[in-house]
Amino acid sequence: MEQQRTGTPSRRPRPQAPLSQQAPLSKGALIEGASVYRVTARPGSPGQPDTPQRPGKRPTPRPARQGPPVVAALRRLPNPRLTGLGAGLFVCTLMLVIGSLDQLLFDGSAIVYGVLFLPVSALTAFWVRGADLVTAPISVPIAFAVGLLPITGGSEGTGGSGGIGVQIMAVVTALAVQAGWLYGGTLVAGLIATVRKIRLMTTRRRTRRPTAPARRA
Repeated sequence: MEQQRTGTPSRRPRPQAPLSQQAPLSKGALIEGASVYRVTARPGSPGQPDTPQRPGKRPTPRPARQGPPVVAALRRLPNPRLTGLGAGLFVCTLMLVIGSLDQLLFDGSAIVYGVLFLPVSALTAFWVRGADLVTAPISVPIAFAVGLLPITGGSEGTGGSGGIGVQIMAVVTALAVQAGWLYGGTLVAGLIATVRKIRLMTTRRRTRRPTAPARRA
């Protein structure tokens, strides 16, 4: 007689569908044996964006920081770079035109001439190039004296009847009377030139400073 086998029957393996009928594998899936594991990339990993972005929607750019309106207005002004000779010719010509208009419209007013001299001095110091910053405080007083020629020449008692000597004495007298405006414009040009020179020296030191080598872990 045959002995009856005792024990639990062995489990039969379930039939698996062929790979062609299974769902298509997505990117990042890992196949191990007969099982399929899906690997999801964490945000911030190499090759993945930090934050998920919706398809068809572009990230909104951050608005640029806007400075004070005075700074924005100054940035819109022209910013030429004049040589020392060009800056001297510019300021002398401009002060000569201002002196002529002052004599024609305001009868040679010293206040009008002095007030307009201050912004002209500032523009000269701003527009001269960095290599010729020293010439700004030098050319400004010369331009102030040149601009006084039409004012002193058109005033009564100092006309051309006295000759060149009388004209020179009239200019010297006007310089002595308007010394406050002369010193003020020269001081403005000197301060602006000094600040620009310090900024240029600081920028050159930063560019020349060697970068420290990266430490190995």
